[in-house]
Amino acid sequence: MNIDSPKNKDNQFTERFGDYGGRYVPETLIPALEELEKAYLISQNDPEFNSELNDLLNNYVGRPTPMFYARNLTKKIGTAQIFLKREDLAHTGAHKINNALGQALLLKKIGKNRVIAETGAGQHGVATATACAMLDMECAIYMGEEDIKRQAPNVYRMKLLGAEVIPVTTGSKTLKDAINEALRDWVTNVETTHYIIGSAVGPHPYPSIVKGFQKIIGIESRNQILSLTNTLPDYVVACVGGGSNAIGMFSAFLNDDVKLIGVEAAGEGTMTPQHAATISKGRPGILHGAFSYLLQDKDGQVQEAHSISAGLDYPGVGPEHSYLNDTGRVRYVSATDEEALLGFDLLTKTEGIIPALEPSHAMGYLSKFLKKSDKKTKIILLISGRGDKDLDTVATYRGISLKDKL
Repeated sequence: MNIDSPKNKDNQFTERFGDYGGRYVPETLIPALEELEKAYLISQNDPEFNSELNDLLNNYVGRPTPMFYARNLTKKIGTAQIFLKREDLAHTGAHKINNALGQALLLKKIGKNRVIAETGAGQHGVATATACAMLDMECAIYMGEEDIKRQAPNVYRMKLLGAEVIPVTTGSKTLKDAINEALRDWVTNVETTHYIIGSAVGPHPYPSIVKGFQKIIGIESRNQILSLTNTLPDYVVACVGGGSNAIGMFSAFLNDDVKLIGVEAAGEGTMTPQHAATISKGRPGILHGAFSYLLQDKDGQVQEAHSISAGLDYPGVGPEHSYLNDTGRVRYVSATDEEALLGFDLLTKTEGIIPALEPSHAMGYLSKFLKKSDKKTKIILLISGRGDKDLDTVATYRGISLKDKL
């Protein structure tokens, strides 16, 4: 691939979303970011790249993922028609594989062979390790020590796939700190290494690239709901941490008369400091190379986030989500740990689908919201990942030892 002269940018690819976004990084990283931007823009019009990526998405990832009419859930709640977009059925068990494969394939074209990544819930780490194993690339995953404890199955999966898992023992020992360490590694080894960021956060061009590789979720969902019902939905609901699954889903409906709802993690409640409701309770500032909403104290110091879900336990959010909040195009709400567990139980027991704790927040919010709906309302709920990884967390929260129970 020749990366000297990028094609014209489409109107989806931008450094700024209103006031948000930008590129606030050490000078050392600017050439790597510019190289990535050029390569990505050219890849969009490269038949060879797109043919290879589409083949992988269809025959390796298992796309398109199904859209399922949740009859039992609809009957149980008694209002609205609920459709589930099943990203939990993608290879590796979550939407993260779409972006990991896309970026890894891009790196092969550029000529870099060492990949680093961060992970919280472990799904992005597993997806990146999977892509690197399949494409024969060196892989190192940074993960907070606290997240390693609560996501042990995914840690083992990453190691089985040949990735080095590097524990992060600073700060809260969670996702924010894993990103910090991955960025330090990248600055040191930028000539040979690429950082595959897992969410729609970070410096330009990452938010647009991650959205570009995740927009397949929204494209499929729009086509599927039209095929099933001949109409667009009234609502689309997705969980929001950094926001990659949500921005991928929302992107296909932004110009439609469809209400979009992003559900953040309220942790122990937004009236306490123990939450991760960045948009609901944060304010704009700079974190990990971009200007966006973040949780910070009165002196501008980043505050620790909390959620029962490792994937939502992040004090920032993607810059496009910040813009969509300010313009009012997307409504951002939150669900507590307890509400997420109610959502987890509800979907598991009504439909036999065990969701990850991340989309369980969206399900928990929806169970309250639906009481105000009517039976003609059509809602798409994005199930961004499966719950295998969270069984121990849920059991521990409830005072149950899986080992003793079994």
